[in-house]
Amino acid sequence: MMNRRSVLKGGASILAGGSMIGGSSLAGFAAEMVTLPFENGERPLVTYPQKRPMIGLTSRPPQLETPFAVFNDNVITPNDAFFVRYHLADIPYDLDPETFSLAIKGKVNKPLTLSLADIKKLPSVELVAVNQCSGNSRGFVTPRVAGGQLANGAMGNALWKGVSLKSVLDQAGVQSGAKQVIFAGMDGPVSDKTPDFAKALDIDHARDGEVMLAYAMNGADLPFLNGFPLRLIVPGYYGTYWVKHLNEITVIDSVFDGFWMKSAYRIPDTENNSVAPGTAPKATIPINKFTVRSFITNVVDGAKLKAGETPLKGIAFDGGSGIKDVAVSSDGGKTWATATLSKDLGKFSFREWTLPVKLTSGDHELKVRATSNDGKTQPMEALWNPAGYLRNVVETTRMTAA
Repeated sequence: MMNRRSVLKGGASILAGGSMIGGSSLAGFAAEMVTLPFENGERPLVTYPQKRPMIGLTSRPPQLETPFAVFNDNVITPNDAFFVRYHLADIPYDLDPETFSLAIKGKVNKPLTLSLADIKKLPSVELVAVNQCSGNSRGFVTPRVAGGQLANGAMGNALWKGVSLKSVLDQAGVQSGAKQVIFAGMDGPVSDKTPDFAKALDIDHARDGEVMLAYAMNGADLPFLNGFPLRLIVPGYYGTYWVKHLNEITVIDSVFDGFWMKSAYRIPDTENNSVAPGTAPKATIPINKFTVRSFITNVVDGAKLKAGETPLKGIAFDGGSGIKDVAVSSDGGKTWATATLSKDLGKFSFREWTLPVKLTSGDHELKVRATSNDGKTQPMEALWNPAGYLRNVVETTRMTAA
């Protein structure tokens, strides 16, 4: 039987060599094509090591979207179906977990170098939390914006296990005057003109006890493409902060001005973080917490169902206050009924909901709208910003009952 290290390195070799099969890794691994419900939505279903067939967006680096039907199966997203997002194409395929180390440096009293074994000896914590790509649902934005044209599958909910970032920083001893913490991983640019990927959190956020360093996901080691052997977990914040293959933490006494904070992943500094379609914001801030969202998962757009009582099912989530209620309309938003919320797995998790509705013969527009515990609810009309971030309009599923 192959050991974990052999499996990892073998899988990484397959990933690295994918481009040699059929001319491109997407063509080589493609099983069939799917069409997402927006302009130029045709995508290949691709298979990578440790992954079931996924919707392929790019191959270098791999960007894989979860088929939306997965979210109807379980409130927890399986590891082999969890979406993949990289910014840089030089991925550490030759990573050896036995020699891996994490450096904690900068404005600390005791710089540390921790092996994976050292990290696993520290007191462990577990948390169920959603990871959502900033560009999730961008393909639906109108007017169209630049960037990866994703449907609603660039998100997932998992049980993460690791150690509290606060405990690691406390062990190193954060010096007075520290303002931010920078996080960097082992993936890198293929060109010296491309800025290396690094993200930063304010020191108080980094030490809030919720941010964590995860080495396990749903009871197993992190999949390679999801950040093995260690990744940052920033509950309630968009996935750009969830640095994969994390190997360097630096405490600084200033505000980090790296490209991926200062220039990229910015949202309008307005009350609702939006501007008029086609315009540019006067000022921007770094993207941060999720907006509140909800989806119907067991009925697809264009479905034909039997008239009568139909059980609807779905998920809702927000940036960490938790879901207060979910309302569903079967008449295009004229009337609403309150859904039943299922088990609460924590304020950062998907929250399942159910509601039986009576459908008369004819066409229907099903809508779902969530409200969070902090009083925020989804807008009926889509808000707009130049990067296509934060989309959380009330979703509409069109179907016919007969």
